[in-house]
Amino acid sequence: MRIAVVGPTYPYRGGIAHYTTLLVRHLRAAGHTVPLYSFTRQYPRWLFPGKTDRDPSSTPLKVDCEYILDPMNPLTWWRLYRRIRTDQPDLLVLQWWVPYWTPTLTMLTRWIKNNTSVKIVFICHNVVPHEGGGVIDRRLALTALCRGDALIVHSEQDRYRLHALLPYARVIKANLPTYADLAGSMVQPASDLRQGLGLPPGRQIILFFGFVRPYKGLEYLVQAMRAVREHVDAHLLVVGEFWTHPNFYQTYAEEFGVSDAMTIVNRYVANEELQPYFDLADVVVLPYVSATQSAVVQLAFGFGKPVITTRVGGLHEVVQDGVNGLIVPPQDEQALAEAIVRYFNEELAPELTANVRQTAVAQSYSWQQLVSTIEQTAHELGESS
Repeated sequence: MRIAVVGPTYPYRGGIAHYTTLLVRHLRAAGHTVPLYSFTRQYPRWLFPGKTDRDPSSTPLKVDCEYILDPMNPLTWWRLYRRIRTDQPDLLVLQWWVPYWTPTLTMLTRWIKNNTSVKIVFICHNVVPHEGGGVIDRRLALTALCRGDALIVHSEQDRYRLHALLPYARVIKANLPTYADLAGSMVQPASDLRQGLGLPPGRQIILFFGFVRPYKGLEYLVQAMRAVREHVDAHLLVVGEFWTHPNFYQTYAEEFGVSDAMTIVNRYVANEELQPYFDLADVVVLPYVSATQSAVVQLAFGFGKPVITTRVGGLHEVVQDGVNGLIVPPQDEQALAEAIVRYFNEELAPELTANVRQTAVAQSYSWQQLVSTIEQTAHELGESS
């Protein structure tokens, strides 16, 4: 088949850029012709909350693509439409994650639907934003997604949200694949990283990883560290670019008397630096307040690390309590502390780690299963036309 994909890829950074790149790579490996159309620009500088949207990796994930789309320039929307109309792919796959893309994708899909027979599939990473989800966000999502012939989600929560917005839509759930492809390349061993960060020798390392945003619930983990430290000689390592002020969390640490048990690495981590951080960690803890699914969970599983997280969104669909991690209620620092203490005191790491490795290689969490889902969807849409 000829499957056109639109989405971010290198030189852009982050989970969705990695996702798009790996999806295209695996679709091409399956024998499909897959033109990838990416962005000449994603966001105006004043709108982007991070330091940069460019990937600093010296070993980036890359695939051949054409940079054509600028969300701030409607002429490029028309140019992409004309390219798709000329190519006439069997399927057009679009990424959806924030309402910012509503004008671009609404016009693009309108032109395609009015003037071609190309089938459109949206992959919905978040139906509505993590920090939002109000009437306006739902309306914008509806406006953009209504012309999708099928919509793929990665959690039951997003399946439910889409059915509420579009009751008659064809909504398909596929598991979010692991990011094991990012393992294997590193600039230094974990022992050197521990020394470079000045982490006390012998302490158990609790890793919080990813962009630090309010919905991630980091403050609950900081609060939990006081109770954890009463039973376990543990150290909290927070790694990721802050999209909020780090002083907020440092103040929490001071108030709860755990400043000496927390280290912050406030920056985006390049691909080749990922493995040492996960090798250093004894467990990954993600105390999210809200979520649909999490690429960080699949990144942790790809590096063979159990995850302690909260029962929000679709996280418990992937992190199975007592199997490959532990699940606690959200916004409950006491329950979070008890789970962390249990993990170490009951020596759960070997059993959970073995199960994580099985999860990471399971067919249901492979990129091949996502490719198969897209192939099957294209086949069904072709039959119904």
